[in-house]
Amino acid sequence: MAARAAAGAGGGDALPLLDDLMPWSVRPLRTGRPWVTAPDAASLRARWDLLVAADGAEQERLFRPSRSRTPLTPAAALPGRSTGTSAFARDPGPYPEPVRILHGPFDEQWLIPDHRLLDAARPELWRVADGHQLFAVEHGYVPQDSGPALFATALLPDGHSPAGRPGRIRPLYRRPGGREPNLAPGLSALLAARYGGPVTAEHVLAWTLAAAVPSPAGPLVPLPADGELWAEGVELGQELLRLHLRGARGGERPRMPGGRRPYVRAAIPPRPGGAHYDAGEEAIVLGEGRVSPVPAGAWDFRVSGVRMLELWFERRRAAAEGPAAEGLAAVGPRGWPRERTSELLELISVLALLDGLRPRQQALRDRLERVGALSRNELSTAGLRPVPASARRPASVLDHQEEGPEGQFALL
Repeated sequence: MAARAAAGAGGGDALPLLDDLMPWSVRPLRTGRPWVTAPDAASLRARWDLLVAADGAEQERLFRPSRSRTPLTPAAALPGRSTGTSAFARDPGPYPEPVRILHGPFDEQWLIPDHRLLDAARPELWRVADGHQLFAVEHGYVPQDSGPALFATALLPDGHSPAGRPGRIRPLYRRPGGREPNLAPGLSALLAARYGGPVTAEHVLAWTLAAAVPSPAGPLVPLPADGELWAEGVELGQELLRLHLRGARGGERPRMPGGRRPYVRAAIPPRPGGAHYDAGEEAIVLGEGRVSPVPAGAWDFRVSGVRMLELWFERRRAAAEGPAAEGLAAVGPRGWPRERTSELLELISVLALLDGLRPRQQALRDRLERVGALSRNELSTAGLRPVPASARRPASVLDHQEEGPEGQFALL
């Protein structure tokens, strides 16, 4: 399998791409201005109030105009959101309640869901984001990176990549309500016949989380010849998915076993500065603050070559102290909010538990080398490739009205 993967995704004998299996994808969001997202919701309300109170040149400076958006740009309301559609400078409208998003892998933040403030909000994602939806998000490819190829979330993802070229966002369902799986036509039937049991969209997502490997063309997904191996991989992928979702969809919040749960051993100061790892004590040190135990695998957990915990800390430090902390982006909590500590402890647990599953993932991939996997040629022979163009486009929503710019309505 390694040789076929290394050969690239262009040849017919290569492994299938995730793009072959989940064909509808959307590019990452592009906010255009840093102040529309924040780790805490209260900061967003304070920024909005300052922007609304400003006028003229000061409002334009705070807004940070781009070619796509200025204070004088009207925009359609995002699907499912009731916000102003006239130019912000003329009529800001009421403050829209922020929504929880995933800002790149493992970083839950908040976003102001006002289309007038976002350069490219990807309305097609908002249209299908509901209590049934899951999103698979590809990581940017980095050569020699041994980290995961993608992650999954129930939150709306912005698709930001820690390093490298951003990947694609792939909703699991093409319509609200968990309807019309985003799978290549015929894939479920082919795999069900191959493995001797029903194959759902969530089975495919779980298998992909367990078995996919990164490549320059996107994640490669080996589909095994062996039904028993498929079942084991799906079971492992469901454990990975539970950790990625962090309690969403009725699951339990991730927790380390007793005696290994991280705690704050010394209070984190209001401005802890940078973070470093004390391997001997298994502790993260933040100024005078100390959190332990933190397994080395959690501290060193990387996506696209970037340590996730270091990136998490750096984003929160830079928001208050870095060169980007100007204008509205500098408006935030003065100290270290209590909620931030809870989020940190949970993130440590998630990364430690994911790292603990890596030996099982490696064993799965080793077995895949021996049993063989479907090639792209075989998918073509079975009639699954090329994927119909209609499966790569968003599904139409013929009975749904959405408010367009300046209050006009559009039927989609």
